[in-house]
Formats: sequence, C-alpha cells, structure tokens
Amino acid sequence: MKKSIPLAAGNGGEENSELISKVFYKAFKNDILVKSEDAAILNNVSSNIAMSTDSFTVTPLFFPGGDIGKLSICGTCNDLAMMGAKPKYLTVGFIIEEGFDLRELERIVRSMKKELEINEAIVVSGDTKVMPKGIIDKLIINTTGIGEIEYEGISSNNISEDDAILVSRDIGAHGATIFTAREGIELNSNLQSDCNSLYPTVKALIDAGIKITALRDATRGGISAVLNEWAKQSNICIEVEEDKIPVSPEVFGVCEMLGFEPAMLANEGTFCLAIKKQDATKALEILKEFNKNAAIIGKVTNTHKQRVVLNSSYGTKRFLDVPTGELLPRIC
Repeated sequence: MKKSIPLAAGNGGEENSELISKVFYKAFKNDILVKSEDAAILNNVSSNIAMSTDSFTVTPLFFPGGDIGKLSICGTCNDLAMMGAKPKYLTVGFIIEEGFDLRELERIVRSMKKELEINEAIVVSGDTKVMPKGIIDKLIINTTGIGEIEYEGISSNNISEDDAILVSRDIGAHGATIFTAREGIELNSNLQSDCNSLYPTVKALIDAGIKITALRDATRGGISAVLNEWAKQSNICIEVEEDKIPVSPEVFGVCEMLGFEPAMLANEGTFCLAIKKQDATKALEILKEFNKNAAIIGKVTNTHKQRVVLNSSYGTKRFLDVPTGELLPRIC
C-alpha cells in the first residue's frame, strides 16, 4: 500500500478493499466480521442488551496517555459499562482525510485492538470513507457498541438519600492533557490523560455484590456535569465536600495557571458512582485496587433539590453549576 491514504481508498474499489484487508481486517479479524455481509448477525446476545454510539474527533490525535483510537473504544465500551453491561460487539466507522499517513492509521488501529482485548469485545461491522484534503481535520471515528447486561437496574433516575457519592480516581486529567498538548504548553510533570477502559472496574464491583444505584463516566463537562444531571434526574440535592475531591498536583497546577475549574474538566477514564451507603466503604476499597485516588466525595440530601452544593473546608457553601460555553473544544 501507499504510505498515505488516497482519495480512491473511499470509493469501494480495489484501493478501498486493500485498505480494509491490510489495516482494519488485520486488527479486527473475527468469524463474524470476515463474512463481509451488509449487516452482522449476532447469535449470542441475550434479549437484555445495552447499546451506545459516539463519534470521536480530537486534536491532537496522539496525546500523553492515549490517542483517538484508544479513545474511541474506551468511550463506547465505557458507556456500556456504566449501565452494568459487558461490551460485546462494536461497529466502527472511519472518516479519513485524503493524504493521511498510513503508519499513523495503523498505530491508531493497534490502540483500538488493545482496548478491545481488555474489554473482551470484537468489531463486527465497519465503514470507511475518505474525504478530499481540507474537508475534515485528519480523522473522525464513529463507534457503536452492544453490551449484555450483567447488573440490572442501574439508573440516574433512582438516586436517593440512601446513597453515597463516589469518584473512581483523581479528576480532570484528560481535559488538562489535551489542552496543554494542543497549545504546546510544556510542563515538567507526568501529566497524562486518564483514558482507560472501565469495564474491569465495574465488573469487580458487580462480582463483589456492591449495591449500585447509578454510574456515569465524567466525560465532557467533568464531574460537575454528571452530578448536576443526577440532581435534576432524581430531583435531589447532592452535597460534595470540596476537599474530598481528588485532584492531582499536575491538574491543579494547570487549573491555577489557566483559571479552570477541575470539576468541569473532561475525563475519559473516571466515573462517578451512587452506591448504597452500607456498601460505600467496600466499594471504595475495590476502586482503590484500580486507582489509589478513588474517594467518597459526597452525600444526597433534600436541602436544595436539583442542585449540587459544594462545601468548602472553610465552612462556606456554593452551588457547583453546570458548565457553560466551550471550555475545551475537540477533547473527544
């Protein structure tokens, strides 16, 4: 193959077939995909399934801790995991800019393959389009996932005062990493994206018998967006202890320098949990096996329904509002 993607690679002809066979089939080959039908027949899925779809566009394509390929698989598999589902089958769509470097595409596909293996999921169908140079910015990936429910009843509409609020690790790493990488800000630190597959963590909670009310990965808008959505959906007040929210020194430094709110920064491997109070400590122990910075950060009350209250270490209170505007474009 040529070392860059020609426009003809999206026309359904020989070049297209070569791209599919030598890049995508090479990474994703399985018994379902190689049948090359118009639609995949999924014989081993129960009637109780979850489904999610998302499109991924990020600048830069490669960043500390990941790349757009890893991001695309983690993003969709994590959405399934948040509903107590084991990721099983994915479809993948690639929209590629003419002239895109083939070696970079292969590197991205290898990242995707690695995350698929972590989730024990497979790609069963896909599509490739190549756009004329300048029409898109390098590469867009769409993924749709189907998962099989392993824990029923998870819902952000059922959170109550019986629940404690937890976070799985320190927050804001993805947003801070993407911003500094895109702007060329060099930091003498180990700052990198938290981009990661969350199904193994959720599986550990399920296997331990933890009573889960709600889970949500804190992507765009960070934990602020998640907690505000929960407060509205369940008609509750969530009170968060500011000094309990885990923020790494690297992220805190970026926020101090640029005036960001850590709670509003995007994550790609961090999730919020509403866990029954009696199971919160046990759940925290399990979370800490995956990341030592996991924490119980708040509780549910009825003081200010549909609002999130941030309690400071100084005894003051303020509302943690929903993020507005476009703080960090192209983060996922």
